[in-house]
Amino acid sequence: MGKLISSDFIIQENTTVFDAAAAIDASARQVVFVCDGLKLLASFSDSDLRRYILHSGDMTKPVCNAANYSPIAVSSNELAKAQRLLDENPYIKGIPILNKNGEIVSIAFTETTRMSKKKHLGIPIVIMAGGKGTRLAPFTDILPKPLIPVGDMTVTEHIMERFLGFGCTEFTMIVSHKKELIKAYFSETTLKGSLQFVDEEQFQGTGGGLKLLEGIVNSTFFMTNCDILIEADYGDILKHHRENRALITMVCAMKKVTVPYGTIELNEVGKPISLVEKPEYPLLTNTGLYVIEPSFLDTIPSGAYVHITELIQNLMDEGQPVGMYPIGEAGWLDMGQLSELKKMRRTLSCE
Repeated sequence: MGKLISSDFIIQENTTVFDAAAAIDASARQVVFVCDGLKLLASFSDSDLRRYILHSGDMTKPVCNAANYSPIAVSSNELAKAQRLLDENPYIKGIPILNKNGEIVSIAFTETTRMSKKKHLGIPIVIMAGGKGTRLAPFTDILPKPLIPVGDMTVTEHIMERFLGFGCTEFTMIVSHKKELIKAYFSETTLKGSLQFVDEEQFQGTGGGLKLLEGIVNSTFFMTNCDILIEADYGDILKHHRENRALITMVCAMKKVTVPYGTIELNEVGKPISLVEKPEYPLLTNTGLYVIEPSFLDTIPSGAYVHITELIQNLMDEGQPVGMYPIGEAGWLDMGQLSELKKMRRTLSCE
């Protein structure tokens, strides 16, 4: 249960929220601890991060603005209590074990078996697979993007495998480019769930094709692009969507963007006052995974070429309920470009 203290789980109060989020990703335990040296001050979990972002928190500010300064901790002679607290509360990611000076000497984490327990969601999954994937040429000159191999499976099978782990067994794939090749491939595979195809005779953008689902998908559903993998708690995403009564919820990942040049800041009279070499900016990026209500389909014009981002912007302009669920940068793998495909294969230990 206990793990000896490691710098992977320790951050300082002046660490930025963005860098603290990166530390959470690196720790693979969904929590890190804010310390003065090793003296415990606060905890910072993925839940704290989401709350901070959803309240428009500035990712460049110190983590002390987002951390929990009432962390649960036990003394070194209370290991049994730590285990009991972990067993009783699935939302606690880890409990620091402290010496008499309040310093962390080890950390009790949830057991792996309990951490991997997933909710049975049982809602439909829609995979958008109609695009040509031109950024992945020359691979897509031969294969349609949904059939690009990542290890011993296609990327689409990786996507389906993750949803199957959450009890989602009903899949619908919207196909257009090289659709007969896609259908032929899946006719020869053994799927744990059911798969139906919806033909998009002419590609209508990432949003237009969804209109074809009217009368086919009649309940809340996940929609995913066919070139991304999201490592997150899909049950928590769905719960967040429903609690906010959104028509559509975007799953968004934090991303640090580096400007590859020195940038100049001017004052009000045009005089240079600072020069920053290759500045970094934390951003929230749309991953291409959504939770959607069937009534969202009513907002899509029939037969129109339209991207889903345009439809979402229209809803926001009209004041309609649009949700956002943030995840860490490491939770999003996007193979939309060759460099990212290689990264996905490395991350999944396929190279």
